[in-house]
Amino acid sequence: MITLDDVDRALIHALHIDGRAPFTKIGDVLGVSTQTVARRYRRLRAEASLRVVGLPDPQRPGQAEWMVRLTATPHTAQDLAHALARRADTAWIKLMSGGTEICVNVQTPAASDHSLLLRDIPRTASVTAVSAHQLLHRYFGGPTAWLGRANSLDATQIAALTPVHEGPGKPLTGDDAALMAALQRDGRAGLAELATATGWSAATVARRLADLRAGGTVFFDLEIDPALLGATTQALLWMSVAPAHLDRVAKTLAGHPELAIVAATTGPANLVAQALCPDAAALHHYLTHRLGALDAIRTLETAPVLRTVKAAASRWS
Repeated sequence: MITLDDVDRALIHALHIDGRAPFTKIGDVLGVSTQTVARRYRRLRAEASLRVVGLPDPQRPGQAEWMVRLTATPHTAQDLAHALARRADTAWIKLMSGGTEICVNVQTPAASDHSLLLRDIPRTASVTAVSAHQLLHRYFGGPTAWLGRANSLDATQIAALTPVHEGPGKPLTGDDAALMAALQRDGRAGLAELATATGWSAATVARRLADLRAGGTVFFDLEIDPALLGATTQALLWMSVAPAHLDRVAKTLAGHPELAIVAATTGPANLVAQALCPDAAALHHYLTHRLGALDAIRTLETAPVLRTVKAAASRWS
């Protein structure tokens, strides 16, 4: 496994803040040359599977987001997970527990026929159980992702790299399909490359990107194996919280550095979170000390993540 040094970690933090920040700007803020930044970025892409991806806000108007839990027969679970990963309406997929449970994040237009939930999955013979939970509100996750990759820069450096988006945001339209496809392949693609992909001029691409980023319609996420940053143990946490306390508890959890996702959801568990910890002992300490101190959490189910099959827009091996 690749070993990260201080410059690597600082670069990762910089891309966490602004995935499209120019290497020249990152180099100035980090105090290293542009060539060093570019070289480190290429190394992290090749050896650490680092990717910047441009993604639409999953909770923008007209969109529905679901967490689907599937139980499949042991010899078919991995094949099913990879088949689901090939679908455009799945955002991330994780193999859970003993390798027979799959958790799938599904993003689909709210007015769609929900074919994956209502037709495709139920017809899969190897699936023995299904539960679907709509995400009602994200308290943390997406544009504000896991802070374990964002602890290398000081306040001055963070301010220098934080992008300022001016003007009103614009919604996505059908004309943006080619642009979004290109950004999901490579969120750092240059304006000339994006112009080729869309058939627009570079100036038009720049204006459209600025419009989409201004309102948060499109954001840039950073993919990297969390184990490289010291988080070798992952788990999804399904919690039941008294409705009167749900907002307060969720906002508290959103400030926990161990968590990458915090969202209110439908179903018996009305709050879901993803924990990233150094090891099993650290996860146990988090559950018993941090979560255990919140009396409003009435029940807790911990589902260990064995492997990420798909993260954001990409498919992992």
